[in-house]
Amino acid sequence: MTGGQREGRLGIGVIGAGKVGPVLALALAGAGHALTGISAISAESRERAETLLPAVPVLDVPEVVRRSELVLFAIPGEDLPGLVHGLTETRAWQPGQIALHTAPEHGYSVFSPAMAAGVIPIALHPALVFTGTSLDVGRLVGASVAVTAPTPVLPIGQALAVEMGAEPVVVAETDRPAYAEAVGAAAEFARAVVRQSADALREIGVERPDRLLGGLVRAAVDEELRAAAGIAPDHDA
Repeated sequence: MTGGQREGRLGIGVIGAGKVGPVLALALAGAGHALTGISAISAESRERAETLLPAVPVLDVPEVVRRSELVLFAIPGEDLPGLVHGLTETRAWQPGQIALHTAPEHGYSVFSPAMAAGVIPIALHPALVFTGTSLDVGRLVGASVAVTAPTPVLPIGQALAVEMGAEPVVVAETDRPAYAEAVGAAAEFARAVVRQSADALREIGVERPDRLLGGLVRAAVDEELRAAAGIAPDHDA
């Protein structure tokens, strides 16, 4: 721990510079954690890393892991098992290191090979649609984050979510597939409905369907969310 780093703060490395990783890194850095490095492969991801995290070195994956007390994997879920296995085979892990991923469909058991090497596993999924810009840091505030971890480790995952400004929601390991299906369906159906309605409005000459649909869609979604929360509709309007 460096002299300028507060007690209890972690050295965090990020694997993946897509739309999620750099944003979560920014949020955690804002809570006082140190960023040790980030991996970025494509030109677009390197540009995003340099824009959002200009002081953080872009490194290869093994070097990010070597430097970090907590490794944040913000990569597609289908790539996660292979990468975890590869890092285990090359003995890249350090005992007591925290490994955290953001894939909705996986729980902490995806880190099983690394757990045998003493790694502490956490699955943490923010229920947001990310833009990959600094605006997402503000959108994390008050958002829900699904946390899945072994019982003794849950407080760490919950604390990390709170440090991002979010609200932790515990999801059991066995429920992760159902969770992923539910949040994925909500996001995709919302996109599809808006897209279909916008196309129909353009066909009849409406130049800015977003303006027409914006308030309507937000109000309709808000009403359904209130119903899901068991809040009775307001019939006075």
